[in-house]
Amino acid sequence: MLDSVLIVCTANICRSPMAEALLRRRFEARRGARVESAGIAALVGRPADAEAQAVVAARGLDLSAHRARQLTPELAAGFELILVMEEGQRQAVQDLAPLARGKVHRIGRFGRYDVADPYRRGRAAFEEALAAIEAGLEAFGRAFWSGA
Repeated sequence: MLDSVLIVCTANICRSPMAEALLRRRFEARRGARVESAGIAALVGRPADAEAQAVVAARGLDLSAHRARQLTPELAAGFELILVMEEGQRQAVQDLAPLARGKVHRIGRFGRYDVADPYRRGRAAFEEALAAIEAGLEAFGRAFWSGA
């Protein structure tokens, strides 16, 4: 069972913070489990996008403390699984952190899809992205952490 998951998107203000919040809730009863997020081109220090905060708040989750951070090879090395939103991000993570090969997967791997970036596309795009993230996490849950 995997106990450490890093979730990566581009800026670390929309998709990865939403996914981090969802997976953190799923893991909250597991001692020692760790879920974090980062961005390939992070808007370092910025809070989660207001729409991202709103859609997860509707599910009882709080992103108000989130601050974007940059993905580094050292950060990637500290996790058993790295989930990205798009195929291109998978390759970018592996290029940045070659030792991460084999543990970097698209969140939509099992459904064979990317999670579209909702940034500046309105509430409906954020809802669609969140639904795609939820489906991806559910599929990974069946494969890797069904006891969580």
